[in-house]
Amino acid sequence: MENCNLVILDFETSGLSPALGDRAIEIGAVKIRNGQVIETFQSLMDPGFKVSHFIQDYTGITNQMLAKAPPCEVVMEQFSKFISGQPLAAHKASFDSRFLDAELNRLGRAHTERFACTMLTARRVFPAAPDHKLGTLVDYLGINLSGHAHRALADAEAAGELWFRMLAEIRTTFRLQSIPFDLMQRLGRIPKNAVPAFLAEQAKQRAR
Repeated sequence: MENCNLVILDFETSGLSPALGDRAIEIGAVKIRNGQVIETFQSLMDPGFKVSHFIQDYTGITNQMLAKAPPCEVVMEQFSKFISGQPLAAHKASFDSRFLDAELNRLGRAHTERFACTMLTARRVFPAAPDHKLGTLVDYLGINLSGHAHRALADAEAAGELWFRMLAEIRTTFRLQSIPFDLMQRLGRIPKNAVPAFLAEQAKQRAR
């Protein structure tokens, strides 16, 4: 059985770049142990300013909802405890990791956990998918959304199910039963044409 214990997270944000002053407005995450989701985390968070009409339409998160939410700092203090010591993953992890770093830095904290990207890994495991946006993969693999797309917990849960589907595909195709987090993280960085040989070699090594 794979020992991929991790937290898969998703941020909804006021814009694309914390370097330009954008903030997180919602966090959702699933904690995975031994192939099962054992705990979830979800909260809106007030960034301290109004978000644009575009963001409200895109996410369904209104300024009225955010005005009633706890401040970012309160939510991130709680979330830092939720992820403490756990490997992390996100779909398009370069985006989510920037916001995670920025919000934790405001608290004088930093995360040292390993971070994997489900989008990069999905490109290696499901190369025939039309593209590797989360919504496309949800449709391609027949994943049921638990809520609305572009809400943090629903997207984190969808990325969690994608993670399980990738593990199942690797086990079936390459007969690789033990799939640690490090292997999934490495897989996202392997050139696409080298993936079959890489996974075959991993299976051979673990069969010895």
